[in-house]
Amino acid sequence: MFTFNHFNFNVLDLDRSLEFYDKALGLKPVRENHGDNFTLVYLGDGKTDFQLELTYLHDRQEPYELGELEYHLAMTTDDIEASVKLHEELDCIVFVNEGMGIYFIEDPDGYWIEIIPSK
Repeated sequence: MFTFNHFNFNVLDLDRSLEFYDKALGLKPVRENHGDNFTLVYLGDGKTDFQLELTYLHDRQEPYELGELEYHLAMTTDDIEASVKLHEELDCIVFVNEGMGIYFIEDPDGYWIEIIPSK
């Protein structure tokens, strides 16, 4: 009856976020929606229909309060070693769980993204 459509992150600097998601995860804009005071950019991975929506409020000046970050976006990778190397170079790894074989990166606004090796 229901299927996933997209997940949203609010961002303070749209250009900085677009650059991060492209470099760190290879996500590219697939569509945009522009309003008087906002811009929505939907990012895709080129393989699935799932999209990450970045919401940019033009007048927003202060960083978002993200709470305790008990939520997160999760992505899989076919090459965990190359992914770790890339994210080390980008200096965005914030937590590693070696026992589970996963790690988390942080975007420019403080959102955490879990990186999981493909099975």
